Parts: sequence; structure tokens; C-alpha cells
Amino acid sequence: AAMQKAAERLLGTHDFTSFRAGQCQSQSPVRTMETLRFEDEGDGHISLIAEARSFLHHQIRNITGTLVQVGKGKWTADDVTAALEARARAAAGPTAPAEGLYLTRVDYPKDQLPSGQA
Repeated sequence: AAMQKAAERLLGTHDFTSFRAGQCQSQSPVRTMETLRFEDEGDGHISLIAEARSFLHHQIRNITGTLVQVGKGKWTADDVTAALEARARAAAGPTAPAEGLYLTRVDYPKDQLPSGQA
């Protein structure tokens, strides 16, 4: 519940500088997080579902690492908001390891696909 409450602070359009990698080459750190929720897999694992038009380099790993701090009781939802507003990578939590992170789906509107691909 605490992790979900903190995740909800990241929904919407924000400057995600605090959650991007130092080597991120994106010109703008502004992204719109449409979905950020946890699902209990029932086997001792939870999944973090994130949906957006695009992500910054390491954005989801850095968000995950930060939300894990909330789950451990080391951070609060207010701390997550403060990290977001700081616009500094050092203000957010650690980068979560890549293990266990995988892309499950990519959705494109049919009008953005080359003809014959839909």
C-alpha cells in the first residue's frame, strides 16, 4: 500500500531528471507516466507495471529502486515527491538491478505503423 501510494505521486507529466541516468541523451526529461502500479504475482513476487509513451534511460530502474526504499520503510511518499521535485539524480533512490526487468508489450496506434504491418 505504501509503495503504491508513493508510485501514484509519479503519475502524470513531470520532469523526471531525478530518475534518469547520468548518460541519458534525451533532450527533454519531461515524460508522462500514464500507469505505475503494483500487481501481486501470488508467488512471493510483485510486478511493477509502467506505461508511458516513452521512458528515459534507466527511468524505470531508478523509480523501482526508489519505490523499494518505500517498501523497506526507509522512504515515504513525501520523500518520493521531494526527489521528483529536486530534479537531481542524487535525490532519488538507488538504481534497481536489471535482473527481472523485461519489456512485455509495445503498443502502437495502427495509423503509426507502415502500411501492411497492422
